[in-house]
Amino acid sequence: MAEIKDPENTLIVETTKGKVLIQLLPDLAPEHVARIKELAREKAYDGVVFHRVIPDFMAQTGDVKFGKKGGESFNPSRAGMGGSEKPDLKAEFSAVPHVRGTCSMARSQNPNSANSQFFICFTDAPWLNKQYSVWGQVIEGMDFIDQIKKGEPVQDPDSIVSIRVAADAAA
Repeated sequence: MAEIKDPENTLIVETTKGKVLIQLLPDLAPEHVARIKELAREKAYDGVVFHRVIPDFMAQTGDVKFGKKGGESFNPSRAGMGGSEKPDLKAEFSAVPHVRGTCSMARSQNPNSANSQFFICFTDAPWLNKQYSVWGQVIEGMDFIDQIKKGEPVQDPDSIVSIRVAADAAA
């Protein structure tokens, strides 16, 4: 496993395909990074499915309301329509490009509607630049992201087993 240089700003993501490390970018999107870490620390993402996975584009997950296996509101047909109980976030768009491994917030047409859902780019997606809040970058394990089952919606989807802030995992 890669050396973790900043444990407070690194996520350890266990997926049903394997372990992924994500470097958080708090200077770029401080509110979005804070939300991701808050939900990770609440274990809100544990069991959440990858509900929308488009080949050569991205894998979307993070619906902690309708996408959490075993959760009281789990509903595969509604996965992607929910968020968390927390308020939506104000956009933190930047000039950082959407490239392979970029982690960015999903949202509705309203730029200030990001909540808990996010996606990871399989390939460069320049048409998303400056329109979605980039908050992280996969630094290890993209090969596991590549293996996530594809579909819209995904039949028998892969999921997040757990997301932990590396600083907590070491404790």
